[in-house]
Amino acid sequence: MKGYVQVYTGDGKGKTTAALGLSLRAAGAGLKVFIAQFIKMGDYSEIKALQRFSDLISVEQFGIGRFIKGKPSFEDIEAARKGLEKVHAVLMDAKHDVVIMEEANVAVMCRLFSVDDILGLIAIKPEPVELIITGRGADPRIIEKADLVTEMKCIKHYYDQGVQARIGIEK
Repeated sequence: MKGYVQVYTGDGKGKTTAALGLSLRAAGAGLKVFIAQFIKMGDYSEIKALQRFSDLISVEQFGIGRFIKGKPSFEDIEAARKGLEKVHAVLMDAKHDVVIMEEANVAVMCRLFSVDDILGLIAIKPEPVELIITGRGADPRIIEKADLVTEMKCIKHYYDQGVQARIGIEK
């Protein structure tokens, strides 16, 4: 089966949720999934849930668990670089059918790595591997290289009324 490059971007809620839904669908079909979470670090509800499928879905986090404002720290950059190296190794190993780079677009916006780094991974992606790249602010060059692009658009959000992220729904 031919694998494609998918991008989930935009300011609306649902990018990570869509990617995780795809990972569950893939696991249900017996496909092996690798998820690299950039920026994030911590015990999110999705991590706990996906552990139940650890025979088919593996998740690794390559962040230091804080919002990046301004210039990223050396530690932020180093964590993201390790993530890129891991994704490269997973792609080259060709043992996973689906590879998800969660919040990779945000990592580019935060200057943790470059658009060219992602384009390089797209270029070496083995043909049967499905590569999913999530995060708001996808660079036009990534959009151009992708086979499928979905933009999540926020029409209305309860965050605007002060609702915090809820366990099991947003985190």
